[in-house]
Amino acid sequence: MRFSDLTIGQSAEITRTVTDRDIQGFADVTGDTNPLHLDEAAAKGTMFKGRIAHGMLGAGFISAVIGTQLPGFGSVYVTQSLAFRRPVRPGDTITTRVEVVELMPAERRVRLATTCRNHAGKAVIEGEAVILMPDELG
Repeated sequence: MRFSDLTIGQSAEITRTVTDRDIQGFADVTGDTNPLHLDEAAAKGTMFKGRIAHGMLGAGFISAVIGTQLPGFGSVYVTQSLAFRRPVRPGDTITTRVEVVELMPAERRVRLATTCRNHAGKAVIEGEAVILMPDELG
């Protein structure tokens, strides 16, 4: 997508169900083997009363929307803020949405509102991203 194709209010989203395999794969790739994510018996003794997904796994869903849909190919992260509102548990279905909230043509940057919501429609992650767009693609 070209910068000139973007408009305020434009949005894109994906929906994914978080699986045990996703959580284990994230732990394998990152090395974050915190028992809160991987060991149900240990996690039962926490304030969450059971396993939860890594917060950054949800943040990865935001990256997926930005990198593949809006703005898509060639876009580069400049910043991303994240507020983790609720835990995500194995089996939760998460809908991730990004929306264009500001265009900065002089810098070829776009500000996006970023949100992940669970199957009950409650925010689990809220934030904002600034993305650098590539030169106009031919």
